[in-house]
Amino acid sequence: MKTRADHSTYSPRARRAEGKSQHGRIVSELGLAIVSGELGPGDRLPPEQQLLDRYEISRPVLREAIRVLVAKGLVVSRQRAGAIVRPRNEWHLLDPDVLYWLIQSKPQTEFLNTLMEVRRVFEPAAAALAAKAATPDQLHRIEEAFDGMAAATDTEELLEPDLAFHRHIAEATNNDLMAYIGNMLSLALRESILLSSQLPNTHELSLPRHQAILTAIRNRDPLGARQATLVQLQETGDDLSNVLSAKGIVDLA
Repeated sequence: MKTRADHSTYSPRARRAEGKSQHGRIVSELGLAIVSGELGPGDRLPPEQQLLDRYEISRPVLREAIRVLVAKGLVVSRQRAGAIVRPRNEWHLLDPDVLYWLIQSKPQTEFLNTLMEVRRVFEPAAAALAAKAATPDQLHRIEEAFDGMAAATDTEELLEPDLAFHRHIAEATNNDLMAYIGNMLSLALRESILLSSQLPNTHELSLPRHQAILTAIRNRDPLGARQATLVQLQETGDDLSNVLSAKGIVDLA
């Protein structure tokens, strides 16, 4: 049987790996508790000693986990007051971890409504700007993504080129902030595509909508690109509502 003294034989790399694993678990559990509302704005995280006992970790590992939550905008750490949950409007919602916790904690319809509202604001503007600003190389990447969608034979093959299509349009705006937002939305968009792809004819429905957007961008037609994107989003919303209705879930707003 190993004794406590056996831990002294761990290599530095093994100790770092163990600390990283523990650190990830703490960040995930505390982050999800905050995003789900179990811990509300203004609440303090449990006292340090309580967390040390709960997770059986060292103080440096815990403090590094708290620093990660601080960096994600979820908590503010104050001397003698501990870590306090920040207001929701200060969270870094496009951080991949925070966005994942949001997806996990929200009811499906609420999350999809939130996502579709963002897409209706962001994607038509991005497509219109891409129609004006895309370089030949950027246009080629959008075309390649569409060709990947056209060649797909099932939902699994369709997913990545579909995500790439939207991401490359955001990149083709040549606006660094829009490109960043488009990239960060990929995780949420993935969930939406997986759900809408449950329709039996999703491939046939999806291709003409995306081709209309591509054609408008290729023709340097900002108004056409905006309108084609609005149509695509309206029909995507209808698809999602149909899937949810088939499951007995209330439609999207």
